[in-house]
Amino acid sequence: MLSSYTAKYTRIRSGYMGQLVEWPEVVTEGGTLEECREMLRDALSEMILAYRQQEKEIPIGSALLEQIPVEM
Repeated sequence: MLSSYTAKYTRIRSGYMGQLVEWPEVVTEGGTLEECREMLRDALSEMILAYRQQEKEIPIGSALLEQIPVEM
């Protein structure tokens, strides 16, 4: 079964922090955006494995994010 999760990337002093919107416990950092993406995919795979081993329910992906413009 293929699922999709929504990743949120934030620029930080050391590079980027990545976190899944639907599963906030899956979080990582990387020096570049691409490195952060790879590490986030790896962290997600590890978290899925851990949840399956513990027989915990895996959160379902499919959040929708949008940017809302506002004049300041």
